[in-house]
Parts: sequence; C-alpha cells; structure tokens
Amino acid sequence: MIYVHSLERPLPGVSRPVREGYCLDVTQDDETLSLVETTAKEEVHRAPHLFLEMECDRPLAGPARWRLTGIEQVRLGRGQARRFRAQSLALTIEVPDGWMSVEHVELRRVDGRWIARDLGSKNGMILNGRDVREAELSDGDLVQLGHTFFRFRTDIPSTGNPAIDFESQSTAIGPLSTLSALFESIVDRAAAAAQSRIPVLLRGESGTGKEVIARHIHAQSGRRGTLIAVNCGAIPPNLVEAELFGHKRGAFSGAAQDRGGWIRASDGGTLFLDEIGDLPLSAQAAFLRVLQESEIMPVGGQRPEPIDLRVIAATHHDLPRLVREERFRHDLMARLEGVTINLPPLRERAEDLPLLVVVLLRKLAPERPDVKLTPAAAQVVLNHHWPLNVRELEQTLGGALALSGIALTGSVPIDLAHLPETLTRGLGAKPVRELTPEEARHRDQLVDLFREHGGNLSAVARALHKGRTQIMRWVARYGIDVSSLRN
Repeated sequence: MIYVHSLERPLPGVSRPVREGYCLDVTQDDETLSLVETTAKEEVHRAPHLFLEMECDRPLAGPARWRLTGIEQVRLGRGQARRFRAQSLALTIEVPDGWMSVEHVELRRVDGRWIARDLGSKNGMILNGRDVREAELSDGDLVQLGHTFFRFRTDIPSTGNPAIDFESQSTAIGPLSTLSALFESIVDRAAAAAQSRIPVLLRGESGTGKEVIARHIHAQSGRRGTLIAVNCGAIPPNLVEAELFGHKRGAFSGAAQDRGGWIRASDGGTLFLDEIGDLPLSAQAAFLRVLQESEIMPVGGQRPEPIDLRVIAATHHDLPRLVREERFRHDLMARLEGVTINLPPLRERAEDLPLLVVVLLRKLAPERPDVKLTPAAAQVVLNHHWPLNVRELEQTLGGALALSGIALTGSVPIDLAHLPETLTRGLGAKPVRELTPEEARHRDQLVDLFREHGGNLSAVARALHKGRTQIMRWVARYGIDVSSLRN
C-alpha cells in the first residue's frame, strides 16, 4: 500500500496520477483506488505571541508581532529605533519611546506560564489599566509601557514569519494588510476566486469590508472593464429594473432617451451588487435570467443583448432565512453562491485593529503624518469591541481628528474628549446590533458562569482559561450587567 500526499502525483508503473486523500494498492492489476482515510487532517499549531499594537507618539509606524515559540525570556526597553534581536532563548525588543526606560520590563516563561516583571523603570508597568510590579499574563492582556501598548496572546495560529514588523514596510500597509490568520485565509480565497467568472457571494455584518474584498477580486481578475458598485437597498423599488437593466426611450413616462443601466455599464468588468437581499422579487426574476443566459433585456426593449458579466453580490442578511420566508428566490441564491466568502466582524480579527488605524488615519488626514494619541485614548480604541466594525472605527477616528485639529496652536494628540461617548462611557453600553444564535448561546453561558461565581470576573476568567481582558470584551459586547449578578 502506498500513501499519496500531493495532488496529481504520478507513481512509477501507474498509468494515471493519484489524487490526495486516497491510497493506491499497486499490487492489484486494476489499480483500484481505495476509499480509506490515509492521514488525519493536519493539526493547526497555536503558540503564544507578543504584539506591539501601538506607539501613541507614532501610531503610523504600524504594529509588530513576535512568536514566542522556543523563547524563554523577552526584554522590553527604549532604543534609538524599533528593532529586535533573538539570541538563544532570549528576545530583546527596543522601541523609540522616550517614556520607556532602557530596561523596562522582562517577560519570563516559568513552568508554562508567562510572568511580566518591572525592572525598576521610571514610569512603571500598566497591565489592563492597573499599575503592577509583577503579574502572570493571560490571553488578551494589554500591557502599557510608557506610551507604547503591547498585547499578549496565548492561542494564535503559528503561521507566517515568526517576527513581523510593519514599520519596515509601512508604505505597503493597506486595507487588506493583516496579522489575522483568519482574514489572511479570506484574502487568499478571494484571490483564488478572482481567476474565473464564477459569481461570488460575500456575507458579513455591515462594515466588515465587503466592498474592499469585491474590489480586490476585481483587481485580481484582470477583466478589461471597470467595477460598478450598486447598492440595491438605495434604489427606489419602482426604478430598480430600469436602473439595473436600462431602458429604451418611451418605455415609461419620463424615459426621454435610451439608457444602458448598471449591468450594461459593467460589461467586461465586474458588477458588485451590495445588499442583494434588498432586491425586489420582480427584479430577482429578471436578474436570474441575466445570469443564466448572459444577456440583458432593457425595459421596453424588443430583443435581448449579449453581455460579458461577472457578478459579486454582498449581504448582511441571512439569505436562507429570506428564502424560507419567500422574500428571496432560491434559484437566484443558488446562482450567486458560486463561491461564498464569510467576512468576520472586527472583534474576531482584533489583531488587525492597529493596522486599520494606520490605514484610516492616512486616509482621513494625509496632511497630518505626525498625528498622535494620548495613552488614555489609545487604550480605549484598542479595547473597544467595535460592534459596527470598520465603519464605526472610521467614523470615530474622523471625528477625533476633526476635534483634535482645531487648537489655535496647531493639532493636539487625540484624547478621550475627542472620542464619542459610546467608547468612553464604560462597559455598561448595550450592544447596538442583534446577536446571532451562537452569540446568544455564548452570552447565556457567560451569564450562568457569572451567577455561579457571584459576579467575580477573575473567577469566570479562570473557569474559561481566558484572560480578564477577554472576559471584559465579552461583557461589553453582550451588554452583560455584571453588578446584577453579584451575590
């Protein structure tokens, strides 16, 4: 029996290639493929990581990340520039932060745990907003040294380079730059889908970057035309078909001349239909024919016209539920689901928050390359759960930049007073979106644990083997009133 682990790999004496996942008994004359499991799925290895999330005085420098596999000691301190070096089992990281001491903090691995210890620094170590001299680190802990924030994570997939510093490639930071293994796989999936004309369906909450992914797919496709983005929910229902399919002169009152429509405008390019779930049923039927026949019939037209069409659709709705409620055609959904890409909310790719801050600050204030944040403001931004995703982050930074740029003496650092109340009023804020069934179950489990432990946050964190910061994030995300659950 020979086990094969690669796609289309030829074997000596075998007349056809063998596909991965099968095993071939070459002792038999008929070369019969045996449908047995050959190997277990490759296990995804996870490891502790240290993230430099933000230098408050240089937020545009971008974040950095170090994998701590094989490391027993990490030393953090001030240097002339951001740099790191690994020697044997030790990692030294230097940051050009004047508020840090040359030897500020040591992280040491002891019996499988990571202990942070202040080395006698001038400004001390702040762990999750509290001054400490020494503490055991838990997943998600935020460590402030001077005006620089580090995040400790214990359960991150071990993919890519063990050390990534975006300062050295800061000009390359873009909307799809990522430190998240989850989002990296989504970008790769989108690039793979770009090479064909098969429809792509993007699903995700509002503000998760569906149009950004759509534009990435179009850019990678090499199609000769442009991308035409249409918000289906913004078109008046009585004008949907005329706007999409075009119309002939005299087709209806006010149609004074021929009009090509959005689908015709995307000929040879890509048609991006945002909020496809809001498309009226009558327009769904007409659009289904466009997908099936690659031809379009303008309103008032006499014969269909051929079209070279590639469609990307996006929605935050639950399309299967809309199908069950007969508000969306099942056959159209089947046509659109050539490749489905589920975009995670920002809270599930929190590693990318510092990168998105760089992208948005450059977009919103290109004339302010020296923009700064106070540590208090940076901590709030880094710890907020962002229920409205990237769109909320952009609005927050846009408002903060406007308010911090009105001083008579010039711009001042973004401070707490420049942030919206939704970020600064504490953990009592209720979520402004409907929870998914999985999130509702998770919330109920957390509430039961808080009742069991008398509202003790640390006890719940220990029970779940999570850091206090992660539990606080969940409390904020689900709007849990912990005080009401205390004994």
